[in-house]
Amino acid sequence: MSTGAAELMPAVGVRFLVQVDQLDLGMFTSCDGLGCEVVIEQRSEGGNNGYVVQIPSRLKFPNIKLSRPLTKETERVARWISGLAGGVKRRTGQITAMTSDGTVVARWGLVDVIPVRWTGPSVAKGPADILTETIEIAHHGFIDTGA
Repeated sequence: MSTGAAELMPAVGVRFLVQVDQLDLGMFTSCDGLGCEVVIEQRSEGGNNGYVVQIPSRLKFPNIKLSRPLTKETERVARWISGLAGGVKRRTGQITAMTSDGTVVARWGLVDVIPVRWTGPSVAKGPADILTETIEIAHHGFIDTGA
């Protein structure tokens, strides 16, 4: 298989490395909400009965939810969130999708990142249950990662 063909293969077993400024929050197993939406305003024109004019107005970015099994990396998230007691400062973030062997699949740079919600582990029902955590972040758009 040529290198070009390998790059087109779907990534399997992807993990998401999350960094906010110089703080490494660790690897997450799930990432939902990466995307954007163009908000459309509709205008009716007098005498034009064939269609409604649709005007793009702004971009809207959903919150990103990242989840993973509870690990020692959870302490990094707790430190970041506890640091907000002194005031919320918007930061630059980066999410890197990597395969299990460390190959980078894709990278997204985020501007004005702030944490919205952290959900920690709940009480386990038995020894086989896996404790998970979820962090939700807001942002104001994508930036070039320089990669």
